[in-house]
Amino acid sequence: MLGGAPRRVIPRTPPKLLLRQLHHHHASANAENEDSIRFYKSRGQHILVNPRILHTIVTKSAINPTDTVLEIGPGTGNLTLKLLQAAHRVVAIEIDDRMVHVLEKRVLQHGLRHKLHVIQKDALRTQFPHFDLVVANIPYGISSPLLMKLVYGATPFRSATLLLQKEFAGRLLANPGDSEFNRLAVNVKLVADVEFVMDVSKRDFLPCPKVDSSVVIIRPKDQLPDVDIHEWRAFTRTCFSRKNKTLGATFKQKSKLLRLFKLFNVSGFAEEDDDDDAGGCQRPFKEKIIGVLKTGGYEDKRPSKLSIEELLHLLSLFNGAGIYFHDCRKNCNQDRFAEDDDDG
Repeated sequence: MLGGAPRRVIPRTPPKLLLRQLHHHHASANAENEDSIRFYKSRGQHILVNPRILHTIVTKSAINPTDTVLEIGPGTGNLTLKLLQAAHRVVAIEIDDRMVHVLEKRVLQHGLRHKLHVIQKDALRTQFPHFDLVVANIPYGISSPLLMKLVYGATPFRSATLLLQKEFAGRLLANPGDSEFNRLAVNVKLVADVEFVMDVSKRDFLPCPKVDSSVVIIRPKDQLPDVDIHEWRAFTRTCFSRKNKTLGATFKQKSKLLRLFKLFNVSGFAEEDDDDDAGGCQRPFKEKIIGVLKTGGYEDKRPSKLSIEELLHLLSLFNGAGIYFHDCRKNCNQDRFAEDDDDG
């Protein structure tokens, strides 16, 4: 109202739900006495409550009775209980001690505590133990780095059945030429195949998120290309920084020329740190890069339309000309890929 008293803004608090709302399919007679718990949407705490979806996820995961399943972000255990019934053992990584308390209590009540191992740590900073497959409702905020840690990690696994934000899953499933195709899809599909399973409505979660989700299955490939992973990832970072620009335009950018020039000479690195312009002593280097692009017919092509095979070929042409993208002086940890791969 104009001229009226200012409205008092009451800050929103995280939704506080009774656990029986989440576990109504397994509620005990004294459920009314259960504690309540707050869920933080900012932490991606959305609990899947639809029993049909939970059943389908477990069924599609093709779990063997001898399997160890890794679950990341088990929350209060709706999916965990079904995994414990199908698998030999479940390793659950959960950072929230409130969730761990509820999870362990529920599993104990079902007589399955001996099959569950809980790791109360940050999944991105924890070394994964041995596991056969992954089944998880991944918190939206860590989807990209966690996926990179799985597919490029040191622990081999058979498959990963993941419940992801629908838009994120769409990028994983995208092919060259699709508007969603980007660096994330390229880096994942280099080492794994991605299969769409189903969409999941936001109404199947408590508290309800803003967007729908999708289930995908990721299966590591048996045969991998003969390429240095760190070199590949640095190369795709350069190419997909502007995925819809031509490669000729991308590699003429001053910042990229300077960076690549510093990595270029017989020993691998030049001491030259001149950033006057992309000409001068760097002009022959620029011409060398454009020459590689022209040789392969890539100068006028856009990375968003190139297949993985074409990108691998282009990288081999660059490396064959002595042009590299990864600074090998930096220490690399094969089980840690913290940077975000979800580039435009």
